[in-house]
Amino acid sequence: MKKIEDTISKEKLEHYLGLTKKARDKATPIHSGGSKESEMLAILLRMADDYTSDANYFMENGDYVRAFGAINYAHAWIDAGIKLRLLDGHGDDELFTLP
Repeated sequence: MKKIEDTISKEKLEHYLGLTKKARDKATPIHSGGSKESEMLAILLRMADDYTSDANYFMENGDYVRAFGAINYAHAWIDAGIKLRLLDGHGDDELFTLP
């Protein structure tokens, strides 16, 4: 028997897509351009953006399981930037795992 908590709904995906967008918009770089840290951050953010794009693609094609996995990976890349002190999470302990 399937339970509601075992279901990935469109609404749940939209919630997590929105949460990750909010995190991506809120987190700001700590280091200036041209530094080694900013180069590493560019890689992290590219991964976050690519996984977000994948999540949208999967959702649009009805593959909610892969979409859910991808959006969680995207958020994790952003969170890694916060944890590594490449991004500033501005004290938001609901969107991020703060250092």
